[in-house]
Amino acid sequence: MRYSDEFIEEVRSRNDIVDVIGQYVHLQKKGAYYFGLCPFHNEKSGSFSVSGGSKQMFYCFGCGAGGSVFTFLMKYDNLTFYEAVQQLAQRAGMTLPDEDNSDEARKSREKKQILLDINKEAAKYYYYQLRSPAGQKGMEYFRERKLTDETMKHFGLGFASITSNALVGHLKSLGYTDSQIIDAGLASFDDKHGTHDKFWNRVMFPIQDTAQKVIGFGGRVMGDGKPKYLNSPETMIFDKSRNLFGLNYAKNSKAGYMIICEGYMDVIAMHQAGFNMAVASLGTAFTTGQAMLLKRYTSEVILSYDSDEAGTKAALRGIGILKEVGIKGKVLDLRPHKDPDEFIKNEGKEAFEERIRNAENTFFFEIRIMESRHNMADPEDKTQFYREIAAKLCEFEEALERENYTSAVAAKYNIPVEDLRKLVAITAAKGVGVTPAKRPESGIQKKSEPEDGAKKNQRLLLTWLTDEPEIFFKVKKWVTPEDFSDDLYRKVAGEVFEGMDNGNFSPAAILNHFSDEEQHAKVAEMFNTNLVDIETKDQRRKAFRDIILGVRQAGFERVKRELKPDDPEFLTKTIQGKKELEKLAHADISPDD
Repeated sequence: MRYSDEFIEEVRSRNDIVDVIGQYVHLQKKGAYYFGLCPFHNEKSGSFSVSGGSKQMFYCFGCGAGGSVFTFLMKYDNLTFYEAVQQLAQRAGMTLPDEDNSDEARKSREKKQILLDINKEAAKYYYYQLRSPAGQKGMEYFRERKLTDETMKHFGLGFASITSNALVGHLKSLGYTDSQIIDAGLASFDDKHGTHDKFWNRVMFPIQDTAQKVIGFGGRVMGDGKPKYLNSPETMIFDKSRNLFGLNYAKNSKAGYMIICEGYMDVIAMHQAGFNMAVASLGTAFTTGQAMLLKRYTSEVILSYDSDEAGTKAALRGIGILKEVGIKGKVLDLRPHKDPDEFIKNEGKEAFEERIRNAENTFFFEIRIMESRHNMADPEDKTQFYREIAAKLCEFEEALERENYTSAVAAKYNIPVEDLRKLVAITAAKGVGVTPAKRPESGIQKKSEPEDGAKKNQRLLLTWLTDEPEIFFKVKKWVTPEDFSDDLYRKVAGEVFEGMDNGNFSPAAILNHFSDEEQHAKVAEMFNTNLVDIETKDQRRKAFRDIILGVRQAGFERVKRELKPDDPEFLTKTIQGKKELEKLAHADISPDD
């Protein structure tokens, strides 16, 4: 679905960003801005700013997330751009226009529907293959895993036969082309075999989105073939990092929490045992996108990974991700069993419920893993373990929380609490552990390394223009959009200058022209780079002059880079550029005169 620029801007203008975000984040007004705790990463002091009025943007100075009201809903509710437009249109009581019937939009809709249809047909084909003589091996496998007929039907389990082109042949008989089947992620092509099935000799697990549509598959090989598990590739309808196996059922659970585990069979076994809040990542490590998807349905997640070393690492990584997106986490202790499926088969439903009730606090899980790496019979190694505990306690910024955990740790490990407090104080004084320990990469957007002064000057100028449009005609005397250093900056600057020339400048409207989330954050930063230490008129004049000179210098350097030394105009433009910079350096420039 695609809407006109005019409709999108009308939707945006009818949804004040402060009102919309205020429904999700507690905001407090400070000067011209509203501040709160960022919903996209874990923080104790509010660095998340929202600008109402004409700017209509949000920006987090902590993690760099930023954009318009559309961007916020896309990130918070895991929506596409057009889903966010639809949701906000409904909020404003606006009637959605008829579908865009342009050739491009129509072809996109048709292609997406074809891929969904192909996946649906493939799921039906695999389903019936499992229940045919050709699927005997697959049925025996599921029977050995103690799955009932009802469970197999509920999850639509199937089988891909030993023949490597059976599905392709079936789908082609229904009228689908080779390229469509390949685009759906169900076939591959090479010169030797032509178009052939991606999945064969595997039990099949259909992957559904929250609307119950089949968007991909996972397949487990029968025998010792490699890879053991094979998943659909990324397609127009399947993004592994933003979907979870079993979520189409788990989202309706009334448990108040969700359990995330590693494999398809774990989820299926748990659902069969009555634990319908279980989900699994799709052949990849747990991602921030998946955590944000879970946040739409729950505020607490229990990690239930295998009890081996790989599972422990996955749990430690998952803890970091859950903390960063603001979800309360716990860890399920499955020992002595390897995974939830094995535990339930050996211990039963009631024992599993007991483990859930006693799920481990993530802090104590991390401490327990630290302890396992030390020889507690060795006094020196034991002391080092205590030092590591102290460093970890220093990660708590809030004094009361740190004290509560200090007391709990002292009791658990039989350490005199005063001694532990002193060790924490000494550790903090050394600067060890004062900032949170670096966790495995989670996908949360990190602040960029300090950029060169050129881009910072450009951001400062765009922010200043946004906050004080009346200085535009002073800026225009000295700077043009061509002075900006890269394509994105020049495009934004061009729209700013054009909008101000025409008297219809809107930062949020400029964001409508970008659909990429990363670009939204970069553009939002251009309008939210604050000037500091400007208190007097002289400081204001100096800052303005330095910024203008910096922007022009960046433009000159770009022109030099783009010109080749053998270009007839190289020398002329280089000399001319230097003269203009020298003239500017001695000019009397002020935003106020």
